[in-house]
Amino acid sequence: MRIAVIGAGALGGTFATLLARVGHDVTVTARGEGLAAIRADGIRLSGKFGDAQARPRALERLTEAPELTLVCTKAQDAAAAISDNAAFIDGSPVIVVQNGLDGVSTAERLLPRSDCFGALVIIAANYTEPGQVSVTTAAPTYLGRGTGPVDAATRAWQAVLGEAVPVVAIDNFVGAQWTKLIVNMLNAIPAITGMSVQAVVDHPGLRRVMTASMREAVRVGLKRGVRFGALQALGHRRLRLFSVLPLRLGQLLPLMMRVRMGDVPNLGSTQQSLRRGQRTEVDFLNGAVVREAGAAGVTAPVNALLAALVHEVEARGASLTPADVVARFDALPG
Repeated sequence: MRIAVIGAGALGGTFATLLARVGHDVTVTARGEGLAAIRADGIRLSGKFGDAQARPRALERLTEAPELTLVCTKAQDAAAAISDNAAFIDGSPVIVVQNGLDGVSTAERLLPRSDCFGALVIIAANYTEPGQVSVTTAAPTYLGRGTGPVDAATRAWQAVLGEAVPVVAIDNFVGAQWTKLIVNMLNAIPAITGMSVQAVVDHPGLRRVMTASMREAVRVGLKRGVRFGALQALGHRRLRLFSVLPLRLGQLLPLMMRVRMGDVPNLGSTQQSLRRGQRTEVDFLNGAVVREAGAAGVTAPVNALLAALVHEVEARGASLTPADVVARFDALPG
């Protein structure tokens, strides 16, 4: 099958390599050093899915229509990347592999003739250098669309992708997007401090801040009438309980997530963007919580603080100390 992967970073590189490994004809889009590296040496994948190398066709933008497209850009780049390639992908199936809440709706708006799906990825992968990706945590990818039960088209694409990576078709995909947003609260503090996700969770003060951001995000979702979808060991009942626990007890949630990560340092996608000198997707993660809170008539001060601190680090080019992050959190009203 002719498959296009738009955005050949950590996740795009992983999917492109694994799909090529099982025999698909893969084209990737990339820019700058990444494009040059893939054209010269292909994509080298190492880590939990095994070592593999693929030599996909590498372009700045597509020049022919694929049979399936995976959009693997960061959330802030999705609209531009989809628009750049719309002439060739509008009318064919598209799977948006992306954090945040808006990816599938953005694709549906820009590609009115396409059948659009979403994929939630729990895989942790580090883009170590252009053309090289290391997978530190192998996990299923969750595929679906809408708030209803899994449909036949989702099952069909599950079968295609499942040849390359473990894929689970899920009901209530929109609710699962919210659950993944809670998981993505792991990203901001590592980016702010320059620490791994594991080191942040191991730090008592930072773990307290992280837990507060997660609990706040769950409370906002509940205010918005969200029924959280099942994703790994998380679901609506567990997250609703988490939302009312004291902060001290709620810290069991990030500790549980940390156990699943293992000990290979996970930088988080936001920190990886910072290290490459790119804009981060914090406005589509913590910033999404702030916007949804406003729509619900409430505030989200913890997530607003973390989004502001990520932007501060972007501007300064230097990390903040754990003590500084905890002090800023402790200074929040209430």
